[in-house]
Amino acid sequence: MSNLLETFEKQQIEKLTSKKRVPAFRPGDTLKVTVRITEGSKSRLQAFEGICIARKNNSVNSNFTVRKISHGEGVERVFPLFSPLVEKIEVVRKGDVRRAKLYYLRELSGKKARIADKDRGDEADQYEYIEEAPPVEETKTADTDTKAVEEPKAQDVEVKKEETKVEEEVKPAEESKEEAAEESSKEEEIAAENKSDENK
Repeated sequence: MSNLLETFEKQQIEKLTSKKRVPAFRPGDTLKVTVRITEGSKSRLQAFEGICIARKNNSVNSNFTVRKISHGEGVERVFPLFSPLVEKIEVVRKGDVRRAKLYYLRELSGKKARIADKDRGDEADQYEYIEEAPPVEETKTADTDTKAVEEPKAQDVEVKKEETKVEEEVKPAEESKEEAAEESSKEEEIAAENKSDENK
């Protein structure tokens, strides 16, 4: 039974993460979470930027808590990790902390609530955005492009053949005209010679 649940949850996670990427982040990191908000018939995107103070990993039910200070008041929001309403998660800064839950920040304010930066280098995404459909479309378009390129070539070959046929037909006609002109010029020369003989 548990295996069935696990496989089902994995399938759901793959389905939910197929259209977006989930970066690897930890508590202490500053995140910018873009959420889709629907108001009546309209929907818009809203960004919520703050420090990740907690994270719960529980397969499909995974969530994370983000805290920020707004007009002097602390505001916390819990986001489901695989929610379709969460459009994008960006890691703005990586923090250096030694705890998994940073609830102690609730009592701190100002400079005491700051977290030191830590450069962890380039980390691989927890769930990468996998493009499956576009490569197939690209290959199709590539095939059509090659066909489109090949077709004009075939047409060009046919046009060239036709041109050569026309040239071959024109050449004999031109040759016959030249021969007729040569014959007429010879006849004129002979006639002129005959006239000169008669005059003599």
